[in-house]
Amino acid sequence: MRIRPPFSALAVSVLAGTAFLAACQSSPPPRSSAGVAALPMMERVALAANACWFKSNDPAFKPYRLAPELNSFSGRPRILLVKRHSPEARPLAVIQAEGSPARLQAFGPLFAEPIGPRMVGDIRRWSTGDKAC
Repeated sequence: MRIRPPFSALAVSVLAGTAFLAACQSSPPPRSSAGVAALPMMERVALAANACWFKSNDPAFKPYRLAPELNSFSGRPRILLVKRHSPEARPLAVIQAEGSPARLQAFGPLFAEPIGPRMVGDIRRWSTGDKAC
């Protein structure tokens, strides 16, 4: 008569694989402290971007213009950064969120420029409720 262990080899390998994957995951994205839905988050980001990047006359953002599209029927409110003198041109940066809790995305060629890392840091900070420039 053969005695079976409480866990099969398959169950042990699945548990080990899950533990390994959990250890390899990066830290979770910061959670929004004020309003976890997409629209409130994007409203905060748009207000902060306007105040800190544009109203402050930051020279790094002089060539660009902010184009908010917060009233989205697709459920993805977004803000665009476009060329100042060609607002109809393709956006250089798109910042959008969807869902509740909101999942934030930012993409476009401007993020590959020297200003990109600063933008990413600002957007992350603002999305969590921090209003500081």
